[in-house]
Formats: sequence, C-alpha cells, structure tokens
Amino acid sequence: MTDPIQQVVTILKQAQRLAVLTGAGVSKESGVPTFRDALEGLWARYDPQQLATPDAFQRNPKLVWDWYEYRRQMVRMAEPNPGHYALAALESYFPEMVVITQNVDDLHEQAGSSDVIHLHGNIAQSKCFANCQGVPTLIDVAELDTDETPPKCPHCGAYVRPDVVWFGEILPEDALLRAYHISEQADVMLVIGTSGMVTPAANLPEVAQYNGAPVIEVNPDTSMITRIASVKLDGPSGVMLPRLLEALRNDD
Repeated sequence: MTDPIQQVVTILKQAQRLAVLTGAGVSKESGVPTFRDALEGLWARYDPQQLATPDAFQRNPKLVWDWYEYRRQMVRMAEPNPGHYALAALESYFPEMVVITQNVDDLHEQAGSSDVIHLHGNIAQSKCFANCQGVPTLIDVAELDTDETPPKCPHCGAYVRPDVVWFGEILPEDALLRAYHISEQADVMLVIGTSGMVTPAANLPEVAQYNGAPVIEVNPDTSMITRIASVKLDGPSGVMLPRLLEALRNDD
C-alpha cells in the first residue's frame, strides 16, 4: 500500500490553489482548550454554551466579560506548535494558499501564515455590542481610560464585548463569502483538527469536493470529514504536517 503521506505529496504537487480549513484540534495542541473541554477552577461550574451567547451577556455582562478575559489569558500564553509552522511553510509551494480557521486565536498569523480567514472572529479584539459605527465597531480597550468591566463604547455607551461569534449569531458575512469562494476555487482542500460538526464551516469541505477538489484530512480521530476524505493522515497536526512538509521538500 502507498504511504498516505506520499499520496498527499502526489496530490499537492499537482495543485496551484490550496485551501486549508483548521479547527479546535490545532489550537488544542498549543494548549488552548476547546469548548468541549471541562472548565477548571472558578469556572468549573459554568457551561460554556450558557456563557457564549448574546442573552448571557445582556443578563450578566461582567460574568461573560470576566470569562473571556480568562480565555484570553490562556490564548496569550499559547504559542504556535510545529503544525502551525509547517502550515505556514507550505505557502512557498503554492501560488495561492488560504487558511480558513474556526479558531479565534492568532496562532496561524504568529507562525507566519499570510492569508487567514477567521470565521468565528478574533478573541484578542473587542467591539461595541451595538456595532454603532458599523459591523464590526472595533474598540481598542487598552486606550479606554476606565476600570469598568466590561468597558463602555466611547461612541454610544453600550457595553464592549469580545469580537467572537457567539451561539445564535451569524458568521461575519465577508469572511464566510470569501471562505466559500476559496473552497469552490481550490484544487485541494486540507482539513485539519476539526470534528466537522459545526456548520457552516463543516460545509466547506463538501463544497470543495463538489467542485472537484480532493479533500485531505489530518486528524487523530475519526470525524464527520473522514467519510469524504480522499486521504487521511491519522495523527495530530504537530506531527503529521512537519512530516508532510519534509516529504514535499525531499520530493523536489
């Protein structure tokens, strides 16, 4: 049987446009907990799905803000893992490569990926809850002269909230439309560390496959993507992507 990594190398060598979809598994390898992970310490008694909603923020804005500050602190301590760096290095092999991520951290950018679409927002950013100056109305909290938690929008006085997509909210239109376009135009789609259960992101591999692109999955677990994958690399991204990069280099 052909080595799966060599199968992927053969597929990638024929591609001009590579689309990459990454999920929580990639960030988890850097120590960023997923939403499914049990909360610890002061937050152990809370259900994340009950905190990450507009209604929860309106009911208790300080509680939700403080929880996101806790999550932001964990993200700030995280560093890109070998999978992030290998993915960034793959850019040199393709005229066009775009990373579409469900993750709200900036670890892809830290590792050197130059074109990243954030489907679920950016946890490091904050915005006006009312988006009073347009969608989104980003607010630099560090520039606000206040100790309030959460702070207030300097334009309209509404509370400031994290710039992430909460349960019950729609994804940023520009990001989603571009993600669909990239998926439709891709020669190959690499799907890494995602369960394939959260739509509409989970639809993108099917869009790519429908338009003729083979789907390659990198995941230590069986997922909803596995059934449509042309090749599956069984393992974490921090192990499999450096191996894939090395195989590509050796094939030059």
